[in-house]
Amino acid sequence: MNAPFKTDALPEWRLDDLYADRDDPRIEADLKAATEINAKLVEMKGQFVAARGQPAVLGERLDRGVQLHEAATNALWSVGAYASLAASTARNDPAWSKFEADLRTKAAQIGAESLFFALEINELEDAELEAALAAHPAAQRWRPWLRRVRASRPHELTPDLERLLVDRGPAVANWVRLSDEILAGLTATVGDETLTLPEILNRMSDPDGRRREQAAQALAEALQERSATLALCLNTLAFEKQVEDRWRKYPSPAASRHLANEVDADAVEALEVAVVEAYESVSHRYYRLKAKVLGKEVLDHWDRNAPLETNQPKIYGWDEARGMVLESFEALAPKFADTARTFFAQPWIDARPRPGKQSGAYSHPVTANRHPYVFMNYMGERRDVLTLAHELGHAVHQTLCAPLGTLLADTPLTLAETASIFGEGLVFERLLAEAAPEERRGLLAGKIEDGINTVVRQIAFHRFETRFHAARLQGELSPDEIGGLWLEVMGESLGPAVRLNEGYEHYWAYVSHFVHAPFYVYAYAFGDLLVRGLMEKRREDPEGFAPLYEQLLAAGGTKTYVEALAPFGLNPREKAFWAAGMKQLERLVDEFEALV
Repeated sequence: MNAPFKTDALPEWRLDDLYADRDDPRIEADLKAATEINAKLVEMKGQFVAARGQPAVLGERLDRGVQLHEAATNALWSVGAYASLAASTARNDPAWSKFEADLRTKAAQIGAESLFFALEINELEDAELEAALAAHPAAQRWRPWLRRVRASRPHELTPDLERLLVDRGPAVANWVRLSDEILAGLTATVGDETLTLPEILNRMSDPDGRRREQAAQALAEALQERSATLALCLNTLAFEKQVEDRWRKYPSPAASRHLANEVDADAVEALEVAVVEAYESVSHRYYRLKAKVLGKEVLDHWDRNAPLETNQPKIYGWDEARGMVLESFEALAPKFADTARTFFAQPWIDARPRPGKQSGAYSHPVTANRHPYVFMNYMGERRDVLTLAHELGHAVHQTLCAPLGTLLADTPLTLAETASIFGEGLVFERLLAEAAPEERRGLLAGKIEDGINTVVRQIAFHRFETRFHAARLQGELSPDEIGGLWLEVMGESLGPAVRLNEGYEHYWAYVSHFVHAPFYVYAYAFGDLLVRGLMEKRREDPEGFAPLYEQLLAAGGTKTYVEALAPFGLNPREKAFWAAGMKQLERLVDEFEALV
């Protein structure tokens, strides 16, 4: 067996271009600046409704109001980002958790003073707003932001109730914090080693089946020990959501997420139906084939991501991964590679796993007048190279749309995943093109599994959330009841060729999206299948594609997903669009079956 991958030399970010430490006086200075800027906006309270019938005056006031709002947002988000970034690598340090929570409370209190702004905008009629924008052209640039504010108009509460929700938000967020701290502190004995959650999950794709089984059973035991508290977090947050959804008159638990994503519920339903209809032809069939390759009747759940070969998988050093990502981005357009290259040249990536660092990966945009930071736990495996490409895709996207300013650069999740999944796809194409014939089957299996994990698994997660939130309406669910729902939906998606062994019923507990961002997960499937459509367009016309794609990314949140995809001739409102993406996955399974 090869020596363990050495992580000591991997990069860690430096956050001192934000703030030097918790005591940096710039933190208080920025909070003070946000307070003062916000106070100027508060001075305008009542002036927007008072300007009815005076389009030019209303237009000028709207322009100034949004500028003040963005300036205050920049100051608050900078401080908030620093707290979140720093705490994410130190979940074992109570001082950082307290710092993050206290800053969240301060920021919420400052921001709450200007709640009136969106409410007052939404008192205006559409015709009044249009006349104001026409009379003051400088305000036209805020049209996309106003569109998003107006979308929440039917669900707004009274000013006092809106303030109440903001004021109690930090207390509700402490349930998320508790869940994070439990998972960040989770360790388990696997063989003669003590592993953290990211290390246990990484061990689940070890070539040695016995080591995979040990990791799977250790994780199940560790999660079971913590399941009562993690279930309490999930139940409490779901109840809080029910209350707010009821007051806001949302028609379904997922409706607020659809609104934030600016996506139609019927588009998400069409996506779900297309994926579920393809369960048999994609995931069920693939796992039957994989079981055959591994010489098994059925796969144990810890075999789901097992490599096909029993020899140690190829390990990619950091420099090798960097080269592969940059060369793949260069093939799309030099601008993408140049933007990504900056992140390697600067201390803006934190890749080294270590105790106290939470699991997962992300690219945090901070604000448009700052720069993003990339977070991951790099272990040297193929999927880590793809994760690096994924997060750098986000970082490139966030950088390209930064000139719009923070409010307009803010991109709905359904489009925010586009660049990340595209970047991942570019790197995989390179891996496959360079693979020797004997490596091709394993790479193809990895690509199919990535697709299943990103599309099929995430839609199964979405269906789990849908059933959990529906059941929660009748009362609190025990860990066993939650586990029962989990087994039901995961069994449907994985099919009869995967055995969900004892202990798997606890695995819902490590999926942090369920507590962090309810109904977030479908965005991954949305983005993946959307990118499959975009990559098909690139194959048809590589030179013509790049500038259109750059325009899509640079538009940030200024266009809806329908508007953003129109130049490519794609219509995601149709089930056929999603079914075509699933057909691409099915063709990969066809190719794998031919090799088997």
